Amino acid sequence: MPESAPPIRVLVAKPGLDGHDRGAKVIARALRDAGMEVIYTGLRQTPEMIVNAALQEDVDCVGLSILSGAHNAIVPRVTTLLKERGASDVLVVVGGTIPEQDVEFLKQQGVAAIFGPGTSLDATVTFIREHVKPRDLIV
Repeated sequence: MPESAPPIRVLVAKPGLDGHDRGAKVIARALRDAGMEVIYTGLRQTPEMIVNAALQEDVDCVGLSILSGAHNAIVPRVTTLLKERGASDVLVVVGGTIPEQDVEFLKQQGVAAIFGPGTSLDATVTFIREHVKPRDLIV
């Protein structure tokens, strides 16, 4: 039996009170079509709910889709909870309408990349593939 790496597992979440999830669903489908396993949590998730789901699902990456403007409060809470729960190796990416002046702060909080409007789906897929920490091979 040939060795193969297990598929990358990505949790896509919509934190906060933002009720628009078309972008999150487009990203989830693109990641799935690229061979990743995608767990979509749905709307109005708290940071605690997101981190609990990430740990239960043993994901490699958490993708937060935020349009509400609450990113400077929500994202640090998610990254802090991941660290506190021993999951600091989980890649965290953010998509949505993030003002340029907030990008550096979010990266200091542990966000690996921010994908704004107009980012190609291929760029997102490629970034995740290149930055997820490899899992053990299945033999």
